[in-house]
Amino acid sequence: MTDNKKNRGLSGITLFLFVLIVLGALWFTNTLDSKESQLSRQKFEKLITSEKVDSVTITQNKNVPTGSVEVQLKNKKNGENEKNYLYVSDVNEIQKYLDKAKIDYEMSDVPRDNWFATTIFPVLLTMAGFFLIFMMMNRQGGGANSKAMSFGKSRARLSTEQDKKITFAQVAGLQEEKEDLEEIVDFLKSPKKYIQVGARIPKGVLLVGPPGTGKTLLAKAVAGEAKVPFFTISGSDFVEMFVGVGASRVRDLFEEAKKNAPCIIFIDEIDAVARSRGTGMGGGHDEREQTLNQLLVEMDGFGVNEGIIVMAATNRVDILDRAILRPGRFDRKVMVGRPDVKGREEILKVHAKGKPLSEEIDLKQIAQTTAGFTGADLENLLNEAAILAAKDERIYLKQDDIKRAFVKVGIGAEKKSHIISEKEKKITAYHEAGHAILFHVLPDVGPVYSVSIIPTGGAGGYTMPLPERDEMYNTKGKMLQDITVSLGGRVAEEEVFDDITTGASQDIKQATGLAKSMVVKFGMSDEIGLVSYDNENDEVFIGRDLAHTSRGYGESVATVIDKEVKRIIDECYARAKQIIEEHEDVLHACAELLLEKEKISREEFEALFHDEPVEA
Repeated sequence: MTDNKKNRGLSGITLFLFVLIVLGALWFTNTLDSKESQLSRQKFEKLITSEKVDSVTITQNKNVPTGSVEVQLKNKKNGENEKNYLYVSDVNEIQKYLDKAKIDYEMSDVPRDNWFATTIFPVLLTMAGFFLIFMMMNRQGGGANSKAMSFGKSRARLSTEQDKKITFAQVAGLQEEKEDLEEIVDFLKSPKKYIQVGARIPKGVLLVGPPGTGKTLLAKAVAGEAKVPFFTISGSDFVEMFVGVGASRVRDLFEEAKKNAPCIIFIDEIDAVARSRGTGMGGGHDEREQTLNQLLVEMDGFGVNEGIIVMAATNRVDILDRAILRPGRFDRKVMVGRPDVKGREEILKVHAKGKPLSEEIDLKQIAQTTAGFTGADLENLLNEAAILAAKDERIYLKQDDIKRAFVKVGIGAEKKSHIISEKEKKITAYHEAGHAILFHVLPDVGPVYSVSIIPTGGAGGYTMPLPERDEMYNTKGKMLQDITVSLGGRVAEEEVFDDITTGASQDIKQATGLAKSMVVKFGMSDEIGLVSYDNENDEVFIGRDLAHTSRGYGESVATVIDKEVKRIIDECYARAKQIIEEHEDVLHACAELLLEKEKISREEFEALFHDEPVEA
């Protein structure tokens, strides 16, 4: 409301100045209309000889002898002007004529320059013009936020009391993380009790975790609980193409924070500005490095920033500069991981508020079937389910909406209108049936959630497993089973059609990557032993040294690694082939059911096995 009134006031002042300038210019250039009649020489002489002339005034111009003769009539008629003018090139000649005609006249002095009109007024007019142009540019550029006037200013946003506050009660599934941050809140609320025992208030808290786990939400909750000013800015807002701008913005940010201390500065995605220095790209004059240097000084340099706590979030802590991670800058690192089954249930309850759920929906069961989902994934799952319910003209969510949303979020939207040939549909059915059988038979990778031959994205179909528990570690046995399942589609194609397709390319890529990780990263190969040959410097453009991009082993070791990867793939392929041959009747039955229904559920698939023993 205040901003609107201010803008209206500025608009009125601008309009007034514009009108004033126009009127002044018209007056100064003598362009205002005047009621006068210009006489010809013959008409002038005719008036002089008549007895209608009341008075005659000769006005000299500055450039003598030019001038004008004003003739005023005494008994004017309708249609006649009161004053008439004759402009002459020689005032002396007119004087002689009037003297000869014995007409009395007045003669003015040569006009002198007006000091105000020639000196003061042009200056005032010029200043008013510049002021008008400045105001118009200022309004067009956004007032106080004009880029031209605040290029080196901080772009941080300061939360106010009117902003919607988030508290720890609204953050679900992160119990231990909240307990760590509650101490920060207590520091800000009651700093004296810590200072009197010699404790130093932490200067920085780094929130580390995968995308979507709630790092930014936790920072907002800290600000809401502490009830202190909260500055938010993204790491990319510091970096510009002009050298020195980022450092200037860092200085300005901390200057503003000092005025509002105690307060919190939250830098989201800090890896955009705090990557490791000395990469060889840009040298010491790199704009990003100068910005980081200034940030290091502000957080813990010669200056004192009492009462300012810097919070930052990143999912790439491995590429951050070591200087910013030391105690005294970021004193604490809070790991914000993926929620467990209890945390997922709490998160689902938070996001289910405001969404009418049918009685058949069991949030606990949904939490159990969404292992690996982050808070953002769960919110998206319920949102997609709500969208599907609205499309079906329903005012409540059903379990079927959750299932459809689960497939859409996990695999992709189904393209039911996509036309495929009967041959391709049959190949896809046997391919997915091969995956499904291995998911069901192998003990550590199932059970099957649903099997479909409806195209989704770039895939012709999908087999979705249903992890029933959270796992902290991955075992060698499970990884071998994962590889075996990946090869099930190719095995089924060979067994039935005696030919292979390109449909298993992604499966082969996934299996090869997993096998290579077992050999070079996890030490799960007898030939290689407990030696890690994983090259951590493959990504040279994320802040690592360009000089260390070569692999850390020789050609002989590379040959052994290749042989071990191939051995693992071959063994898993042989196992997959054996299991599918043992359940050949289920393979054909599953493919026929898929061709008939296009999509089958867990219950429909497991019914195909009847009383067959499941391999332990």
